[in-house]
Amino acid sequence: MRVKDETGAMLGIMKARQAKNMADEKRLDLVMITPNAQPPVCQIMDYGKYRFDATKKAKDAQKNQKRAELKEIRLSMTIDSGDLNTKAKQANKFLSDGDKVKVSIRMRGRQMARPQLGIDIMNSFYETVKDIATMDRKPAVDGRSIVMNLIPINSK
Repeated sequence: MRVKDETGAMLGIMKARQAKNMADEKRLDLVMITPNAQPPVCQIMDYGKYRFDATKKAKDAQKNQKRAELKEIRLSMTIDSGDLNTKAKQANKFLSDGDKVKVSIRMRGRQMARPQLGIDIMNSFYETVKDIATMDRKPAVDGRSIVMNLIPINSK
């Protein structure tokens, strides 16, 4: 097998027992890096420290990732245009931060008889934010609710 030392320098081709003895003298481990190569490549290293560094690197990479959150904005069937614009500004803020936005309307009582009014409100809400968002899920009646999902344009 081909053997590397702890610094990565090539020691040459030797028998497995000889490489293991060298690793034992240095109080390190003999780790097979590429078993499919001809001859297989092994490295003398501290395997515990290697695993610790690898998990630390993976945690740091995961920490630096930005996850898109799902923010929710609730509208009502009787919302006025001023309130609709205020909610649209809030949605613009969420979308510019890269978050997804779930827009919902909760229908109560007699509003259940006219869900098309709620869908029209959703469509007018989308018209105010369509320059920064795309509709991931069209407005649909789901029980007592009308739900629509928006995603930022650049995330598609």
